Amino acid sequence: MNAQSILVAGGAGYIGSHTAKLLARRNYQPVVLDNLVTGHRAAARFGPFYHGDIEDAQLIARIAREYDISSAVLFAAHAYVGESVENPGKYYRNNIVQSIALLDALLAVGVRQIVFSSSCSVYGPQTRMPITEDSSLDPLSPYAETKMFVERVLRWYEKAYGLRYVSLRYFNAAGADPEGELGECHDPETHLIPLAILSALDKGTLRVFGDEYPTPDGTCIRDYVHVSDLAEAHVLALEHLQGERGSDTINLGTGTGNSILEVIRMVQQVGGRPVPYRTVSQRPGDAAVLVADREKAFRVLGWKPQLSELKTIVQTAWDWHVHHPTPLGNSQ
Repeated sequence: MNAQSILVAGGAGYIGSHTAKLLARRNYQPVVLDNLVTGHRAAARFGPFYHGDIEDAQLIARIAREYDISSAVLFAAHAYVGESVENPGKYYRNNIVQSIALLDALLAVGVRQIVFSSSCSVYGPQTRMPITEDSSLDPLSPYAETKMFVERVLRWYEKAYGLRYVSLRYFNAAGADPEGELGECHDPETHLIPLAILSALDKGTLRVFGDEYPTPDGTCIRDYVHVSDLAEAHVLALEHLQGERGSDTINLGTGTGNSILEVIRMVQQVGGRPVPYRTVSQRPGDAAVLVADREKAFRVLGWKPQLSELKTIVQTAWDWHVHHPTPLGNSQ
């Protein structure tokens, strides 16, 4: 029996590459499509690779014919919140217009199952924790708004065209492949854990945005999820759709949170080195606490995070950065 082929749009990126690796391990054939604007060619090593844009309908049709694509996972998106505020047009064009073009191209070749990489940023600040899928939506950036918009497009495309989907709203993706093949490599890097590790490795001073939040140590609390656990959820979501079950929107988080200072202490413990940091002003829109309710992910997908203890996350990320001191680059 031939392996099912899954189109992984944006599969040369951080979460996409981890998902492609797991798909290959589970006897699927991931077919990666990535324009390498932020992805890394070296990370797309687990199946066929196509260099191109997700709005290229002719390319998508060719891939679908050559590999008999059954389903798709949409990771491809710009993902810098600050940049989206400074240049919203770039985000609306890439994250919305090109995503719609991809959906239309998939429908044209008969692909009607898609897993969408969404974000907890669609919720915005909340007064009640943990955050459930029914919590109010209040995106505070163009980036977050693009994720919410595509979720809505998917709902209407289901009604009109029979497309079925699972939208996965992740909380804070973190960590690296435990086998050391893949890791987090953004340029610029904006995520706390790699920045804390780089600081410990004498590559800059970490900035902590505020220490007067209403939390036990005054710093923000976030729900960190290991990237390999996120990859597992994507595979489960694909299997959910293949089982002819209905479309859904699901949080991916652990249900527990860690503060910025707790993360810094864990990096110091794992690395055996201090993390130089300085406290600066709070950023507008940063909520004190963001923690997911994970009950639906368990109930609908059977998803149980296995690697998302903070020490495991930090240890895998530390190992990656120590063994990959220079960026992967995005050479073709």
